[in-house]
Amino acid sequence: MSAPTAAEEDLLEYSDHEEEEQQQKVEATNTAAVATGGDEASTEVGESEKKAGTYVGNLQTGFKDFLLKPELSRAIVDCGFEHPSEVQQATIPQSIHGTDVLCQAKSGLGKTAVFVLSTLQQLEPVDGEVSVVVICHTRELAYQIKNEYVRFSKYMPEVRTGVFYGGVNVKDNVKELSDPKSIPHIIVATPGRLAKLVREKKISLAHLKHFVIDECDKVLETITMRRDVQEIFRQTPREKQTMMFTATLNDEIKPICRRFLQNPLEIFVDDESKLTLHGLQQYYWKITEEEKNKKLAKILDDLDFNQVIIFVNTSKRAQELTKLLTISNFPAISVNGYMKQDERIAKYQAFKNFEKRICVATDVFGRGIDIERINLAINYDLPPESDQYLHRVGRAGRFGTKGLSISFISSEKDEEVLKNIQDKFDAKMAPYPEEEGIDSATYSNN
Repeated sequence: MSAPTAAEEDLLEYSDHEEEEQQQKVEATNTAAVATGGDEASTEVGESEKKAGTYVGNLQTGFKDFLLKPELSRAIVDCGFEHPSEVQQATIPQSIHGTDVLCQAKSGLGKTAVFVLSTLQQLEPVDGEVSVVVICHTRELAYQIKNEYVRFSKYMPEVRTGVFYGGVNVKDNVKELSDPKSIPHIIVATPGRLAKLVREKKISLAHLKHFVIDECDKVLETITMRRDVQEIFRQTPREKQTMMFTATLNDEIKPICRRFLQNPLEIFVDDESKLTLHGLQQYYWKITEEEKNKKLAKILDDLDFNQVIIFVNTSKRAQELTKLLTISNFPAISVNGYMKQDERIAKYQAFKNFEKRICVATDVFGRGIDIERINLAINYDLPPESDQYLHRVGRAGRFGTKGLSISFISSEKDEEVLKNIQDKFDAKMAPYPEEEGIDSATYSNN
């Protein structure tokens, strides 16, 4: 790995006086230095696992084999889960013992449950102390992760979880943090809001035990957001567990992630051609821009789906397409960047609660959002970059279930992106079978 630049050194290291402050804040018996991210500091998965795509699965393994707290086991049973996914089986046994983790795994394989269950398993809640911080890049994802913590901690009534993000009056956050009896033990947040609370000393992370970044490539890809994360990281103890998760991780971001980690368990797909989703049928349809509305109506009429998410590239197109669908007797809702935060969360919750079956969205919904009834994803606009395609279509076919994706190709740029998708992900996309149609049994679990 190449040596970090001076800017990176300043960005990603504790300073001497900060180290002294950390020692004053937290009693620590060991003060091992933060790993600089060299390969020698990483615990790689075995060669046999690499050949299998770095996942080793055994459907005979159950969550009970992880020897989790009874309260967690009851919640898992209530959720209807019996067998862990491949990534959960490969990661949870070590992560529940405090091992740092860098995990790249396909969308829909339950990465969120890895850090939720691992941190809840180790959590010993103390009033007034924040034990877990989870950072993600969008407000909707923060809201969803918070709900996952609530779901799995239902039999742990003493555990408090809070979510902090922009668009909400910061005074409400400060009020929640002002009373030791209301301070969350687990905080899920976007970087900017949490950095502001840390900077203004409205929150103490001196007792933090677990630091998690979800969709770490998006969180750390820009210097601005990375500085916010580092500002937060510097206020946490050296001795803690750090975990990072994503579906796509390029060679530029990997070393940056590693510099936050100490001797991590690393699980990622080395061959990007393996970044695809089993159980998901993928089609493209070459049409003109003017034909999109007609073909979209045909798809919605012809196909039997549970819920569908339709991706467009701008907020304005999302709003206009939603209006058009509603007028055409396809009741739809939209989630896009033009909305106020409260409205976006309300629309997301309505869709998740199955109050609407059609959602038109921008890429604010393209990562991490987990709505189990979605079995059809449509790219009304193809994303400008091939990487985003995987995150979009991953909304259908979650956690090994069946699903269907259809992408409209209407320009030379779309043709170029389509070729990149086919080459990079081995996506095996086929032309849409307009004449014979698609049998619903091939993409529906019902």
